[in-house]
Amino acid sequence: MNLDTRQPMIDNLGVLETAALLRELTAGLIGVAGFDEALDRLVRIARDAVPGVDCCGFTVLRAGEPAGVAASDPDRAELDDLRHGPDTPAMTAIRRREMIIAGGLADETRWPAWSERARALGVHGVISAPVDVDEQVIGAINLYAGSPEALTPRHQLTAMLLAEHAGLLLAAARDRERAASRAGEIDDSLLAEGVVGQAVGVIMTQRGCPAPEALRVLRSAASALDIPLREVAERLVLTVSRPRDN
Repeated sequence: MNLDTRQPMIDNLGVLETAALLRELTAGLIGVAGFDEALDRLVRIARDAVPGVDCCGFTVLRAGEPAGVAASDPDRAELDDLRHGPDTPAMTAIRRREMIIAGGLADETRWPAWSERARALGVHGVISAPVDVDEQVIGAINLYAGSPEALTPRHQLTAMLLAEHAGLLLAAARDRERAASRAGEIDDSLLAEGVVGQAVGVIMTQRGCPAPEALRVLRSAASALDIPLREVAERLVLTVSRPRDN
């Protein structure tokens, strides 16, 4: 029998490439504290890891309104920017909450103005997939190709898995950013509080360090001694305020 085994090999290769992409995304975004930084890493990793994709962008929504873009190639960032008009593959994907594919932009009639700009920038194929966080669409990830034939059914599967995985990682990045913001507000409140602020000032003077570092030192001492932060602060202030014996 003369069976052609090339297609299963190609499919297996696509699965391995997609798995490698998702692992790289996880490694690249798992420790990122800021949402915008996570977006920037996401589009760069996707561009570099998906064969046949020349550039990648992300159209961002906040409260349902256009709120910016992230682009692996700044020269093509306008393709993701809804300020140039709402008739784009990304906005269609967001409105319909489904993946949008356009393999040949020369004959595309859904977004004539956008398609003309894309072709002028060397883009001839696009896949846009909506990205959800907590069941809310926060935008769309856009994969661009320089050739109409470059985007295959395998790219569609990759885009779908990429969007789902990106939603999870971006949700985690957003939560970390919010937690850091809340922690910063708590720190400001503590520093404004009498005895803790005084103790932080003592540590800053002794160590020559900024206030956030001094507060971390105070917290570390409270944790090591297993006593409340305020009590550690009171002990430190009391110690330094005692008159020294001559």
